[in-house]
Amino acid sequence: MKLQALDVMIILTYLTTMVIIGWVMRKKARQNKENYLMGGKSLPWYMLGLSDASDMFDISGTMWMVSLCFVYGLKSIWIPWLWPVFNQVFLMMFLSRWLRRSNATTGAEWLAGRFGAAGKGVRLSHNIVVTFALLSCLGFMAYGFVGLGKFMQIFIPWEMVQPYIPFTIAPGYAPHFYGIVFTLFAMFYSILGGMHSIVLGDVIKYCIMIAACISIAVIAMIKLHSGPAPNVPNGWLDPFFGARLDMDWTGIVNDANKKIDEDGFSLFGIFFMMMLFKGVFASLAGPAPNYDMQKILSTRSPQEASKMSGFVSIILLPVRYSMVMGLTILALLYYPQISGELQTARGTDFERILPASVNAFIPVGLLGLVLTGLLGAFMGTFSGTLNAAQAYIVNDIYLKYVNPHASTKKVITMNYTAGLAVVTLGVILGLFVKDVNTVLQWIVSGLYGGYVAANMLKWYWWRFNASGFFWGMLSGIVPAIALAILKSFGIIHGLDLYYWPLLFLLSLAGSIIGTYAAPATEINVLKDFYKTVRPWGFWKPVHALVQADDPAFEGNKNFKLNMFNVSLGIVGQLCLTILPMYVILWMKLPLVITIAILAVVLLVLKRTWWNKLEEH
Repeated sequence: MKLQALDVMIILTYLTTMVIIGWVMRKKARQNKENYLMGGKSLPWYMLGLSDASDMFDISGTMWMVSLCFVYGLKSIWIPWLWPVFNQVFLMMFLSRWLRRSNATTGAEWLAGRFGAAGKGVRLSHNIVVTFALLSCLGFMAYGFVGLGKFMQIFIPWEMVQPYIPFTIAPGYAPHFYGIVFTLFAMFYSILGGMHSIVLGDVIKYCIMIAACISIAVIAMIKLHSGPAPNVPNGWLDPFFGARLDMDWTGIVNDANKKIDEDGFSLFGIFFMMMLFKGVFASLAGPAPNYDMQKILSTRSPQEASKMSGFVSIILLPVRYSMVMGLTILALLYYPQISGELQTARGTDFERILPASVNAFIPVGLLGLVLTGLLGAFMGTFSGTLNAAQAYIVNDIYLKYVNPHASTKKVITMNYTAGLAVVTLGVILGLFVKDVNTVLQWIVSGLYGGYVAANMLKWYWWRFNASGFFWGMLSGIVPAIALAILKSFGIIHGLDLYYWPLLFLLSLAGSIIGTYAAPATEINVLKDFYKTVRPWGFWKPVHALVQADDPAFEGNKNFKLNMFNVSLGIVGQLCLTILPMYVILWMKLPLVITIAILAVVLLVLKRTWWNKLEEH
């Protein structure tokens, strides 16, 4: 264990600060439901954007990205399109504004504005989105829980802790013990202080992360340029690709070839097209009902919602990829020194590269800063996800079905109870997860396969109704859960992404059949939604009725402009991703070209997006 007294002091100071923030903010959070869940919709967009970026800078995802960067090199910039990361561009350009105009508290409450507040179909659609939200929140909490445990085990070997624990834990469950300990800290400040403490904690953590990431990048650059170049296979330094990956690690790190086979990315061209196909539809569906949606709904105005979503990519990607590439370079340069830390009974675990590299190459003091930032990354993601789950349980179950007239005191008490229940379930689920990649693949390719079709149609097709939403979601979620069960028993195999088209088609069929099996949504509800949100798409009959009532009303004609801005935004996002990688590698010509492209993108978007935020 390399942790010294200074490192431990930095970590303990951070944990103590988070507890104090939760305690201090509890009074403000207890004023009312909106203050607790949404910060009173009074927080500035840049703080919410920093908080949202902080929630996305999670420890598990960063471990995964470092493992990808090590094995796939610069081609790894494409693989996070599995989420897809470019959904932030769609949000930035138009969807965040549309969502914020609803003035809802949660995604389930938003449905009442789209489909109405009464009727069997409305109740079913409400219940299914709450179920999906809680499933995805629990999945993300388990995902973070597993990553944290694997991370801490390298810095604090279990054999050094066991003598001080009054009970016995099998070594295989040591990571879960660490996960539970730090989960308790995250639970305390987020449950007590609500959104106010979550945002403030995220801002503090992200400032720490910026310092840590830049320090790691500088150390990597110094090591890289003071010795021999790292030994990497052909194509590692090239972000572009053909039909096949054609990257051979034989004689360098042989187990990397095994990882490429297990990941299923060898046919990289097909994999990329599948990611793009799925990513565009998933992005058009809008944000999933998690911390990202809650931050958008918590902004002060639709314009600030767009600014917040745009700020996320700018503040997140360069900082995160400075750490990712920095740790990758250190691992490549000194692989023999850390290879022992990566070995498991199943072979080399490349997800351990991040903690092993930090443990081996980061000096005392800075190590404490890096660990504090990464612990904060876990706590931020965990608390943001917890806040979203609480919102659905309290707002869309308790207040809707159990006690609609609950006092503020009862609502806050219910928030505490819901938070404790969700944390307990998330931890239990985390005990059964094999690794980070397993739960990640199921969330982004399986569960979200059942989410996309219904949530895309709700924005763009006037005839789509609550019945279609329910049956679309159900016919996607049930096969997604079945997929996870069948894969866990080894009955079917392969990358979850390749099952996504089937899940999407099943969900699409359920959406369309369910829509025509019930009458259209009440016309006044549709007119109110259309006038308030002002989406583009297939709304012609509703538009005609709205215009008949108000001849001065103008529909949204910005489809082409929005799509142009989205295309530019994705190019800009890729530039922000690869820019710090080129800086650390000091690839001068690609770096200059990237900066030039980014500058052009920013100048154009200033005119076509920023200057038009007050419009549709």
